[in-house]
Amino acid sequence: MAKILLVLLVVMLGGWLLFGRKRPRGDDALPKRPEPPGELAEMVACSHCGVFVPISDALNDDEGRPYCGQAHRALGPG
Repeated sequence: MAKILLVLLVVMLGGWLLFGRKRPRGDDALPKRPEPPGELAEMVACSHCGVFVPISDALNDDEGRPYCGQAHRALGPG
């Protein structure tokens, strides 16, 4: 019985040493700061649904109104 307990104790100690002590070291110990955003895009609201899209992705109709996609441009102002 003592042999079984000793073997079990050794296995548990080995498992703890291998898997239980994962702590970050060095640079990993410091929390990572998020990257600052790049250049911010100007946003416009879709004339049909009001969703904001980057001005570079917006589709304009003949009167210059911005839309979020072809389907809303076909439907017109909402």
